[in-house]
Amino acid sequence: MINSEKIYSVFFAVSIILFFSFSAFDKTNISNEDKISARVDSVLSLMTLDEKIGQLNQLSYGIGWGPTIKISVDDEYKQLIREGKIGSFLNAIGAEFTYELQKIAVEESRLKIPLIFGLDVIHGFKTTFPIPLGEAATWQPELIQMSAHYQAMEAASAGIHWTFSPMVDIARDPRWGRIMEGSGEDPYLGSLMAAARVRGYQGNFSDLNIIACVKHYAGYGGAEGGRDYNTVDFSERTFRDIYLPPYKAGVEAGAQTLMASFNEIGGIPSSGSKYLLNDILRDEWHFKGFVVSDWNSIGEMINHGFASDLKHAGEISLNAGLDMDMESRAYITYLAELVKSGKVSEETINESVRRILRIKFMLGLFDNPYAYCSKERESKNIMTEEIKNASLNEAMRSFVLLKNDNNILPLKKDYNKIAIIGPLANNSVDPIGGWGGLGDSSDVTTVLEGFKNYVEKSTQILYSKGCGINDQDKTGFKDAIFKAKKSDVIILCVGEDRDMSGEACSRSSLDLPGVQEELAKELLKTSKPVIVVLMNGRPLSINWLNENANAILETWFAGTMAGDAIAKVLFGDYNPSGKLPVTFPRTVGQVPIYYNHKNTGRPGDKENHYTSQYLDLPLTPLYPFGYGLSYTTFEYGNLNLSQNKITAEDSIVVSVRIKNTGNFDGEEVVQLYIQDLVGSVTRPVKELKGFKKIFLKRGEEKTTNFTIHEKDLRFTAADMKFKSEPGMFNVYVGTNSVELLESQFELLE
Repeated sequence: MINSEKIYSVFFAVSIILFFSFSAFDKTNISNEDKISARVDSVLSLMTLDEKIGQLNQLSYGIGWGPTIKISVDDEYKQLIREGKIGSFLNAIGAEFTYELQKIAVEESRLKIPLIFGLDVIHGFKTTFPIPLGEAATWQPELIQMSAHYQAMEAASAGIHWTFSPMVDIARDPRWGRIMEGSGEDPYLGSLMAAARVRGYQGNFSDLNIIACVKHYAGYGGAEGGRDYNTVDFSERTFRDIYLPPYKAGVEAGAQTLMASFNEIGGIPSSGSKYLLNDILRDEWHFKGFVVSDWNSIGEMINHGFASDLKHAGEISLNAGLDMDMESRAYITYLAELVKSGKVSEETINESVRRILRIKFMLGLFDNPYAYCSKERESKNIMTEEIKNASLNEAMRSFVLLKNDNNILPLKKDYNKIAIIGPLANNSVDPIGGWGGLGDSSDVTTVLEGFKNYVEKSTQILYSKGCGINDQDKTGFKDAIFKAKKSDVIILCVGEDRDMSGEACSRSSLDLPGVQEELAKELLKTSKPVIVVLMNGRPLSINWLNENANAILETWFAGTMAGDAIAKVLFGDYNPSGKLPVTFPRTVGQVPIYYNHKNTGRPGDKENHYTSQYLDLPLTPLYPFGYGLSYTTFEYGNLNLSQNKITAEDSIVVSVRIKNTGNFDGEEVVQLYIQDLVGSVTRPVKELKGFKKIFLKRGEEKTTNFTIHEKDLRFTAADMKFKSEPGMFNVYVGTNSVELLESQFELLE
């Protein structure tokens, strides 16, 4: 792709930069970070103010996927690249196309500074994995790390350097559509998943890795009423103890970029918050990377009433510490003017430029700007059997068995006729899920196809759509009932479509949309066993199904290999081991409902009218956090603490005996929770502090150990210091956040 003349021009430009770089310092006994810093400063010294400002701008080559992404270089963008006025593009995809853009930057601009290409690789590039909420249901950070690695491999092979992922927002309100992009309601689980994704994407910064971007910083998941883009308002203590930890975990795992969120906190939009972008991120956490805005979030500060116009918005954001402007064009339009007027200092711009150039050096783009532009690698590394098998494996592990009356699952392999019914039964579009990258429905295995791939030729598969996902048309009921009556068992595939969750996809109801539940009621009248397969991007209120269906398998949006994964799990090739990373409410009226709530002065008690409760609902959710069944059963016993009193220098080993008492080999997620009984501020009824996924053959017993340290007991106390306090603690171990064994210990002064 690159001829010798092109190579010469590139390396001539690079040699100028390298001359300034290596003449600036002694090459012996110096860290790689110092070397990069010296190289950055040498480049910065050559830049004009306009060229510096150019590095702070990111523009898009399209706002959607597929045909909506431009595949040719517009004259406007060509000229901006030549003038050094663009630092990054998003949504420019493909080895050939990114090569074309990069070629202009490194061969036709004055300083030959390479571009960085970003894309929302959320749960897959071409091969899609389960949505992140589904990935979190595996409770296996090492698996999520591997998934992110494969996603990075595909994206890097198509010219992408940078993903706007992971989304680490804690979400306690399932009405919020973007709950599907994160890891649920718990800061401990969310932190582990955040760190795993960062490590998976970035690896060792080879050319098969991409830069991670932790988002949306900060607190976006707390959107009021679950309405996307809405106000966020909570106490500083709640912010630090619940919402901030996953962002910090991402930074500590080495994330090199963060994205500022759309929301405000405490009356200040995140894109203009010096407290978030400098005081916490850089002063407290010592973050060295750069911050990018969300799409036009700088410009949206005008709507917030925080900026008078776009120029004012640009001034606020840059001075607050927001380095790169995604698509508002505030920086490219007004920063030079703001410098001349003294509203923004050139040194502030320099600091942002340093951060961005540093990442480009870390990626090796100054040394080989075309490293990610290999058509040969693109043809070899995308949709490989290895990656598809990884997607299949993770999909199976993400499924959560919610109900299994009379052990109807796994399915027998000698059924003569199986009915596959429902709007998601032969649907190849929606299993991709929201933010599905370049996932193509033609690559997706549907449930119907998965069953046909699996069963013997002697087994007859009867298919009927029955109804749509979100309409009122019942004309398909007749065919569905007819085929259900002829079958031995019914596989009913219901849920949401992919566009019902994700950005701008808040819902006021958590019920099954359309007439899907009515279809289920008609099918149950046939007296044939009904196995419900759920596909959805959020918790749903499925009370009737829970009461009446024979079995329910939560499969989220499982990605490219969805159908094969569902068939294998339903027939028992893999025993489901997923656990809910988020609470399922009985009705939307229970929202927000989450396991780590605080008690009130009058905790809910159905025997006492004057307590915190709803008159028309049980106190409990439909399914609690951490819940998930197996085809086998597990018995917990012999909870033991190595000691009952500790100091800050000591630790406690918590041990529990788990036995597989069922008829199948299986995996169990053993969960550890702690309750601080009395504090200088009120504390949650329980908090997840550890978990282990163990494998037990049928009849096998194992002892699982957890170690509790003083640091595990810390929180933001009354004096706003993050610390532990002496006192009594309950410790719980069990199969979910409700079914637990209990003991107690004391932390001494």
